[in-house]
Amino acid sequence: MSDKKHRLSKISALHYFKLVFRSILLICAAISYIVNRIHNSGKIFGEIERLPVILGVIWIIFVLEMLLRFSPSNAESMGCQKQFKKNFIPTQHTEPAKRSSRSTFLVAAAWFALNAVIGILYYMNIIDEGILLLISLAYSVCDMICILFFCPFQTWFMKNKCCGSCRIYNWDFAMMFTPLVFIPHPYTWSLLGIALLLLVVWELAVWRHPERFSEKTNACLSCANCKEKLCHHKKQLRHFLRTNRNNLILKGNAVIDKAKNATKKQK
Repeated sequence: MSDKKHRLSKISALHYFKLVFRSILLICAAISYIVNRIHNSGKIFGEIERLPVILGVIWIIFVLEMLLRFSPSNAESMGCQKQFKKNFIPTQHTEPAKRSSRSTFLVAAAWFALNAVIGILYYMNIIDEGILLLISLAYSVCDMICILFFCPFQTWFMKNKCCGSCRIYNWDFAMMFTPLVFIPHPYTWSLLGIALLLLVVWELAVWRHPERFSEKTNACLSCANCKEKLCHHKKQLRHFLRTNRNNLILKGNAVIDKAKNATKKQK
């Protein structure tokens, strides 16, 4: 494999930055929440709530991320940019590959079921608004993990080859902010509202221009035209796990054989 293929693309680097930023945000929020609960100060996140500028900055960052999705942008992955005419390169085929709506329905059903359980726990006072916010932040971290390392939706439901051809790529923010539906506040509901609008625009594009979402009809989604190489991270992780699993098996067998030999000598 050439050095060029190993080089980290700009989009990959951006996603790693988002992963680190969102992870730090989650850790800080969790620490603040725990400290506040210990001191029982009556605030969800203690001093952070007395500094609205911090919450405002976080809100602006997520809003700007979502607004970038409404128009073509070089700072976004092709996974969410394929909906635009600018990124449509026709092939010799005119009919996109047929897709079953069953997988899409299963993802939506699974997500609604998961968050319905979370909602029930909230209304039963088992978890509070702070936990809902932490879950939402955890979702944001998992979003980056899905793109860079392992995506359960891709592996278990959609079976798409990569993020570039993902049918539900632009569902991420709506899924990320789903727990906020239970928290009536301008910050929370505005984030969820923009995310849902983004989802509606995406679904309309899928319905009106299905040819843009299929590698069969859109050459822009082919591996040859990919500049992001996001799939390399997942392949490298699978290779690492496969290699180390084999090594662990060999070491385990060696330990077992050694124990058996020791037992025989004692006899």
